[in-house]
Amino acid sequence: TKSMQPLHLNAFDIEDLNVLSAQLQDAVGMVADFAYLPATRRFAAVVNRFRWELVDGKRKNLERVRAGLHFDNVLSVKARNIVQDRADGILSLLSVQFEEGDAPSGAIVLTFSGDGEIRLEVEALEAQLQDITEGWKTQNEPSHNLDD
Repeated sequence: TKSMQPLHLNAFDIEDLNVLSAQLQDAVGMVADFAYLPATRRFAAVVNRFRWELVDGKRKNLERVRAGLHFDNVLSVKARNIVQDRADGILSLLSVQFEEGDAPSGAIVLTFSGDGEIRLEVEALEAQLQDITEGWKTQNEPSHNLDD
């Protein structure tokens, strides 16, 4: 098995965020693992990230890893189609995008399967993704039904 360095990414612009988004595609987490911390203007989450960087076409090396994600400079958070009174509800992340406002402000939009969305109004784009555990094997490579 090839041992991988833990991923540690910072995002300060849309290009960076697209890289971060690609690494987070199909990450899963419980509702309880997503939190807005207004005192520090931070939105944080802990997710099980699928390690896309290990997929080599032979369907070997399928792994997930626990990863911490946070966004800074957050002014407000809105959720849509996410059942927040079920802390053990599972969220499957599809993408993270930035909608520009008056530079450098804007909105970071986290889109989840089932048409869920978390929208972070931010003063400036600043995000960090960091693997926090060793990876573990999984048999399931995420797949997308394009007919949805």
